[in-house]
Amino acid sequence: MTELADPRPQADALPLGRDSLVWKYFGDNRMYLIGPRPAVLQNMLAELGQGVLDHSVFFSDTAARVKRSIPPIMMTVYGEPDSGEGTRVRDFHRDIKGDMTLPDGTGVRYHALDPNTYFWAHATFVEQVLYFADTFVTRLTEREKEQIYAESKTWYRRYGVSDRPMPADYAAFQRYWEHMMDDVLVAHPTAKYGVGYVTKGFPRPKGVSPLAWRLIAPLFDPVAAFLTTGGLPPRARELLDLPWSRRQERAYRVFAAAWRSRPVNWVWDRLPMTVRYNTFAQAGYARG
Repeated sequence: MTELADPRPQADALPLGRDSLVWKYFGDNRMYLIGPRPAVLQNMLAELGQGVLDHSVFFSDTAARVKRSIPPIMMTVYGEPDSGEGTRVRDFHRDIKGDMTLPDGTGVRYHALDPNTYFWAHATFVEQVLYFADTFVTRLTEREKEQIYAESKTWYRRYGVSDRPMPADYAAFQRYWEHMMDDVLVAHPTAKYGVGYVTKGFPRPKGVSPLAWRLIAPLFDPVAAFLTTGGLPPRARELLDLPWSRRQERAYRVFAAAWRSRPVNWVWDRLPMTVRYNTFAQAGYARG
């Protein structure tokens, strides 16, 4: 279940770097507009959601889990190709394994480094880049989508995990994605917990006083619910039983179109790098 692979670039992929579209979009600070889309979709794969349920601090300290997970993934993309950041991410998952019961009642063993499970986690990040750019920055051409996918193959191989489940091209990736959404994903308790605030309100963050949160929450909660629910595929909303009306859908489309508009992009592109990109992307671009 833990097949390893050579992390070196291969001929069927495109490189990462300052000219790549993955670099251009993955570390863009507007990414917050999509909400927790990749994390929620990851946890809707039963094996992955169970691994989080059994081994992660996600339930006791969600912020700490996010804070610990994001930097090494960002460094896999924006770090030096031979830095070993990807294989370090892989090795964090060596002991994430156990027994579980699938939705159909079948008992199985799971392991985070099972190639199918590990690739699904990566696929949600690839789709995150595609969805974010196409929804909130500019409508992508088919050639740009192909380019992003080809660059993502280099990214995935840096983890040193078997690329056996990785689709050969963007068209095959689309078919894979539709199959996962329609036939594989479930409303795993981990995913349901992760979006519980949509209907129950966001829990008070550590370090924020109860009084301050009582003042902030009435403003924060509706925005968080709007970005989270709107940022999920319709099939995921259906499985997770998240409320979403036609009126909200129209509002979300107007909201996205405003961000994609030429004036907003013109202003954004002229802001300092420290505003537009996270620190990992800034370091990558500074290095060249």
